[in-house]
Amino acid sequence: MTTASRTARAAQAEGGANTAASAQRVTKTYGAGETRVTALDAVDVDIALGRFTAIMGPSGSGKSTLMHCLAGLDTVTSGQIWIGATEVTGLKDKELTRLRRDKVGFVFQAFNLLPTLSALENITLPMDIAGRKPDQAWLDQVVSTVGLAERLGHRPAQLSGGQQQRVAVARALASRPEIIFADEPTGNLDSRAGAEILTFLRRSVDELGQTIVMVTHDPVAASHADRVLYLADGRIVDDMSDPTADSVLERMRRFDSKRTS
Repeated sequence: MTTASRTARAAQAEGGANTAASAQRVTKTYGAGETRVTALDAVDVDIALGRFTAIMGPSGSGKSTLMHCLAGLDTVTSGQIWIGATEVTGLKDKELTRLRRDKVGFVFQAFNLLPTLSALENITLPMDIAGRKPDQAWLDQVVSTVGLAERLGHRPAQLSGGQQQRVAVARALASRPEIIFADEPTGNLDSRAGAEILTFLRRSVDELGQTIVMVTHDPVAASHADRVLYLADGRIVDDMSDPTADSVLERMRRFDSKRTS
């Protein structure tokens, strides 16, 4: 192990109690030679436990790539990723699958519900596949938090878009993951349904102690977070706490102006 690796591991161990995930000197490139593209450029970031973090940036900034690398959905070219105290980089496929199944929840723009299953069956599906029984008290609390108690027997086609996304949120929460990654979770919803989902995500942090990382392009969505990271050209160029929709929009305009000047 190199000196840099030992230092990184020591730092992770020291801050691990309050850190849900972290990236250290993470670089992600595609292609080679003249076609080489750097999606992430030596990114360092710690995701605080029990907090709601939004990741923003223009198209091609690396925001989705960062989320996918943090979640173990994509590999890195160099650097290290941790989820909790477990280093993701270097895990074998079987270990990585187990880590994602046991410690990570996902909410994506496409609801990814199975049409032949009821809402409840979709919520418990990951645990069913893993051969684990849900904690009934926790499941009841999650269902209550997202307001689905009257809809558990309905199939996706019988639910509105907002209700389907609430099922997806409940599915991510039900297994009590250490961290949830949400990629544009309101992108396919109208403004009212989107506001409902964002409220539920916020409540899951405040009332259930969940950790959430959300990629979004929407300042209003980002304003529900505790913290906003802004990426440009594969680097984190700003880190805002206690955002409002206006402050996020103003910050975005400022960085976009610098990029085009």
